[in-house]
Amino acid sequence: MTIDQVHDLQQVYRKILHSMSRPGTISSLNEIAKRVNMNLPCYDATILSAMTFLDAETTFHILSEDQQDLIEKISEYTSAKYAPINLADFVIVLSEDTETAIKSAIQSCKNGTLIDPQLSATWIIESAPLSNEGELTLTGPGIQHTAQLHTSFDQSIWQARNEKTKEYPLGIDLIFTDENAQVVCIPRTTSISIMEVS
Repeated sequence: MTIDQVHDLQQVYRKILHSMSRPGTISSLNEIAKRVNMNLPCYDATILSAMTFLDAETTFHILSEDQQDLIEKISEYTSAKYAPINLADFVIVLSEDTETAIKSAIQSCKNGTLIDPQLSATWIIESAPLSNEGELTLTGPGIQHTAQLHTSFDQSIWQARNEKTKEYPLGIDLIFTDENAQVVCIPRTTSISIMEVS
């Protein structure tokens, strides 16, 4: 692989941090993704995000079954350990995962505690192409008025997420990736309302 483990991943980190501090802002990892030459069953932006945030001190869980090769590759590249959903620091959702599996995982994953709210799960989620023309209206810190967003999450999954984040500072932080090497973040501090689709 020709990814520069320092320079490229620092760029990924800065772009994701930018999107996390400005929820709903879509950032492009396209230039860095062009240098990903791994044949993995996930988007380039997904593996770049995992390589940026995972290390020997963290654990991760992949929702999809039969992904032993991907688990081994992520462990090899990051030194992170695989863990059950209720213990994982990072949860990776692939495009093939079902709504039922995602909702169940949201209910089961780490949510932090009032003393240690940072002990919660961060999700890296593969989505249909991300767009700022969508059914979600975001409000909260880092958003001047409102932001619009489209992902492939359906309404019931957003409801499960909102339930998980209702007792701030508890909650989960979400990083969405798509096949075009775009990322967008929705931290736990962001309020989400879902527009009814007629």
